[in-house]
Amino acid sequence: MSRKSLKVGIVQQSVADNNKKTNWENSAKQIADLAAKGCECILLQELHSTLYFCQQEDTDAFDLAEPIPGAATAFFGALAAKHNIVLITSLFEKRGSGLYHNTAVVFDRSEHIAGQYRKMHIPDDPGFYEKFYFTPGDTGFEPIETSVGKLGVLVCWDQWYPEAARLMAMAGADILFYPTAIGWDKNDCDAEQLRQHDAWQTIQRSHAVANSVPVVVANRTGFEASPVKGDPGIQFWGQSFIAGPQGEILAKASADKEETLWVELDMQRTEQIKRIWPYFRDRRIDAYDELTKRWRD
Repeated sequence: MSRKSLKVGIVQQSVADNNKKTNWENSAKQIADLAAKGCECILLQELHSTLYFCQQEDTDAFDLAEPIPGAATAFFGALAAKHNIVLITSLFEKRGSGLYHNTAVVFDRSEHIAGQYRKMHIPDDPGFYEKFYFTPGDTGFEPIETSVGKLGVLVCWDQWYPEAARLMAMAGADILFYPTAIGWDKNDCDAEQLRQHDAWQTIQRSHAVANSVPVVVANRTGFEASPVKGDPGIQFWGQSFIAGPQGEILAKASADKEETLWVELDMQRTEQIKRIWPYFRDRRIDAYDELTKRWRD
């Protein structure tokens, strides 16, 4: 990246219902606030248009999906053009009849789509039944070219996989972005909740360290009750953050409030760090064949 600095922002929201228009307008207000502060690149959280519907397997929830392009891309593309920003959104995509994806869509100072990434790693855990809804992505780990640089956009569960971050960095990503929806089971004790959060933050900071690139993470906040009787619901833990190329925390949001977060990144540091810590130079690619196997028997 040739530019010396880049001001990036995050919108951390809670979601009370499936009224897309209300949720979009809420996002729009926060986007305008960040743009007014000079942010040129803004990240929204995962599936920000609606409640996190994956707490149960419900065929009616497919009605929440929409095509790309569609109403959501028209709304957010107009915002990107209006505020002259790069905007990273996260949508429930209806690609075709019976075919759905969890898709990040990027706009570059225009209503036109600059690129998109379909979530590759799909979880299937209690309260997070995403395999019922989402087909694994087929866009590969390719950064999206924008006016502010090459953006390595990944989504939530992708953030636990060093392979995804590495492949984005190898393809030239200047920054890694993770729109996210993660939280606690209210039955977990305080110590377990702390361990889970620390692991989540640590793994993403490690991607910054191992690849010498900043990492930007937007998570949702607030409690969303489960539609399944007896299930505990999810307390989304917020704490969106921005880390520098050595994993240092540059800014961090609260656990329980809607808020915006921004940082002016020193983009020259990435090149400086890579010269001092040349991980890519010293990788033993001749000895990594086993990584393409599911398991070493």
